Amino acid sequence: MKSVQRWTIGAVARQVGLPVKVVRHWSEVGIVVPVGRTEGGYRCYDAAGVARLQLARTLRDLGMGLPEIRAALDREVELTAVAAAHAEALETQIRRLRTHQAVLRTVTRRTTREGLALMARTAQMSPDERRALVQDFLVEVLGDLDVPQFRDGLLAAGAELPDDPTDEQVDAWLELGELVADGELRAAMRRLAEYGAKQDAQDAAAEMQALTERWTARVRAAQQAGTAADSPAADEVVAEVIDAWLTSSANTAGTAVDGPEARAQLLEQLTAATEPTVERFWQLLCVLGGRPEPAGIGAEGEWLTTAIRTNPAPGARRTKLEALYGDASDPWPGGVLTAFTRVQNTVTELVRGTTVDHFDLPTPCTDWSVRDLLDHLVWENLIWGGLAQGNPPSTGHTEDHLGNDHVAAFETAAAQAREAFHQPGLLSRSFGPAPGRRLVEQLLIELLVHGWDLATAIGRRRDLEPEIARAALPVVHEIYGDLPRTAGGSIAAARDIPEDAEPLDRLAAFLGRA
Repeated sequence: MKSVQRWTIGAVARQVGLPVKVVRHWSEVGIVVPVGRTEGGYRCYDAAGVARLQLARTLRDLGMGLPEIRAALDREVELTAVAAAHAEALETQIRRLRTHQAVLRTVTRRTTREGLALMARTAQMSPDERRALVQDFLVEVLGDLDVPQFRDGLLAAGAELPDDPTDEQVDAWLELGELVADGELRAAMRRLAEYGAKQDAQDAAAEMQALTERWTARVRAAQQAGTAADSPAADEVVAEVIDAWLTSSANTAGTAVDGPEARAQLLEQLTAATEPTVERFWQLLCVLGGRPEPAGIGAEGEWLTTAIRTNPAPGARRTKLEALYGDASDPWPGGVLTAFTRVQNTVTELVRGTTVDHFDLPTPCTDWSVRDLLDHLVWENLIWGGLAQGNPPSTGHTEDHLGNDHVAAFETAAAQAREAFHQPGLLSRSFGPAPGRRLVEQLLIELLVHGWDLATAIGRRRDLEPEIARAALPVVHEIYGDLPRTAGGSIAAARDIPEDAEPLDRLAAFLGRA
């Protein structure tokens, strides 16, 4: 009878390329079973054992754990199933490594400071953590909603980086993870998904696109013309948008006429569709997918939603102001014309004290430099003086009004406004529903508050004309107190300030200045 060949543990270890202690450990955990021992007490193995060890080493090199290896070798589970599961795990590992490789390549294309910042952002969240976060995001946003039109887009949020991403795609990938981690996006996307669940998106997509293009174009025209979203003039834009919306499929309530109900529903839809975080989310997905980044409509959306909040019913803001215009009292020290002249002279001195070196300084007006503020001061004189003359300026408020001499530009515009306001009978003349004295009052308030902005920016005393500022407080509260304090409006949220603060500081705080 032919004897079965056996090998000692040392010989087997050399054959399969494993340390003796590894073969010993694998024997103890059941990966391979010795067929006996030598006279000296050493384990020995047959050909089947050697073959089993060779396969075990191959599976181990692929990253499998010992329990998986033993199960596969003992046929407790099919080897193909184990291999398939492990292949998927390897694919995940490969994707993770490719992500790290892509980020490192991007670091090499940047300055040391930029590269360190990028690495710091990457370290804050691993690819696996990012992927899990996205899955949680999808579950929370979609829930039980039937929104196939959103599902594909949202799933794309978990897309991996391309093998050779651009710097912009790496930045977008990182920002997307940070954005998804923000609870604000989850709530906003949930509102949009809930609205989308009520619509037949496939049938209405083209119509909604056309409607969006129409209202954004109309709003941009109003913005270019300098129409404030919280002014009575904005109601005309709202009415035009409502007119187009009423006959569209977006009007799910079937409202037939412009009124509070229609405006409330449109406001709800616009608020969902123009959320800044939602808009940024879709833009980042486009960057990741290598598609053109769509033009944002956030600014237009903020303008229109503010206009609707200001006019929740047709003519609401105009009606409010007409009631104010009926008050013929003059609360200004020495009369409105005298108060206006004093404020304009004070601001003129500030403008004269402003140099080109001040132009790039920031101001309390968000996103405005000193030069921007000076340009606006010139424009305010031009627009209100022009209206008083019955000849408003043909240029838009976004055009440059300073030229090469900001002092001369301001003084020229200021002189024109003064001349217009001193026309005989101007104060009682009708300008639409408003008497002329309200035009003077409007420019007085604008110069007073923006004078405070300028004084703050260039380091001058802010307590301008305290007597007039004290008189302005109740007037400004009455005119602007019920306006929406939104990003698209004229004034920011009021700031807290002590009651014993200087009158103009209190006025600036009420109008949102820090």
